[in-house]
Amino acid sequence: MMIEPLLKPMHILLVDDNPNNLKVLSEAIQGCGWKTLMATDGESAIEQTEYSAPDLILLDVMMPGIDGFETCRRLKANSMTQNIPIIFMTALADATDKVKGLEIGAVDYITKPFQQEEVIARLKLHLKISYLTRTLEQRVQERTAELTQSLQQLQNTQLQLIQSEKMSTLGQLIAGIGHEINNPIGFISGNCSHIEEYVKDLLRLVNLQQQKLLHPDPEIEELVEEIDLEYLVEDLPKILGSMDQGIGRLKDISLSLRTFARSDISSMVEFQIHEGIDSTLMLLKHRLKDQGERPVIEVVKQYGELPPITCYPGQLNQVFMNIIANAIDAFDDLYQNRSVEEIAAAIPHTIAIATSIQHEQQTVTICIEDNALGMPPEVQARIFEPSFTTKAVGKGTGLGLAISYQIIIDKHNGQINCLSTSGQGTKFIITLATSVEALTRKHKSNF
Repeated sequence: MMIEPLLKPMHILLVDDNPNNLKVLSEAIQGCGWKTLMATDGESAIEQTEYSAPDLILLDVMMPGIDGFETCRRLKANSMTQNIPIIFMTALADATDKVKGLEIGAVDYITKPFQQEEVIARLKLHLKISYLTRTLEQRVQERTAELTQSLQQLQNTQLQLIQSEKMSTLGQLIAGIGHEINNPIGFISGNCSHIEEYVKDLLRLVNLQQQKLLHPDPEIEELVEEIDLEYLVEDLPKILGSMDQGIGRLKDISLSLRTFARSDISSMVEFQIHEGIDSTLMLLKHRLKDQGERPVIEVVKQYGELPPITCYPGQLNQVFMNIIANAIDAFDDLYQNRSVEEIAAAIPHTIAIATSIQHEQQTVTICIEDNALGMPPEVQARIFEPSFTTKAVGKGTGLGLAISYQIIIDKHNGQINCLSTSGQGTKFIITLATSVEALTRKHKSNF
């Protein structure tokens, strides 16, 4: 096992200004099956090492030009040559010189005049140590890579479990809420149409009575004035109309909830992206309104003509929710500690949502852009990392965008990119395949 590194040809660089020493050392080393390179001064040794790195250097200390110590310093200062073992050869017996050489990076000393057996033994030892060091470093790198991959897989599995549990819980919650809301909505909606007819009939009757009674009873006239009958007749249809609008709003919310939380995550289905975005905006409508210190956030939609795409609808809606909710949070943060004057002078706040189709690539693109705070580069580089958040404790888990990334990249084999400039805003660009066939082709093209 230990001789394994010595079975292949090793290259030893000999650096000595004495040609006789070079000849004797070269013959001894070549006798072991190793190859030798030679230099007679420090400058040429450095130049030769940078051109073709040897496995070990035997370096004389006392040489013309730069001495062995300075040569060693320069080699150790170069990242390309700093790991090459250097053994000093010297006639100096002073311990101070030996310590000096070891401190600047040498691994050993051979004292002149040297014995060939000692030189070969020390070369073998340090070549083995160098081999074992490289092998250990390689194994550490491989193990680190394995651990990094295992950690990534663990994080992905954790995110999948969180997402699956969240969607399952959300689906059950929406089913319950939908049942509880839809039944009363049905009763109210059905009865409202009857009430409207009844009110019309009653008003007709009152009008007819007023026409037929030539001399109304004073008590009736008094009551007509007291209840302001003319106003009631005018206002009743408006009240019924507003009730009808409220019922419509409840129906829209119920539909948005069902659309948003579609829990058919076990298989892909055809889904209209715009329905998902609109349902998300409906659920966030209360947050988009004027919040006192923070003005209303305007949503600008530029929808292209998109076909239904094959996807996991509930998961995509979760992505839209995470991105748009984060944009709203950014606008809220924008108004912390701002004066009335600064608030009044602020530019209109917008979240622009644009969609388009790329027919040749069979992909659709969704861009969600805000003009809020934006992010510095160091934050932008980490936004998709699990548990990374810049929000205060209790306001964010750091999982929203990490889950969004996994949904787009892993579940849909799509792309999600973030472009942001600090103080100007943030844009998320999502690209998805339009069909299972396009998704399969895209997946194969990635390999």
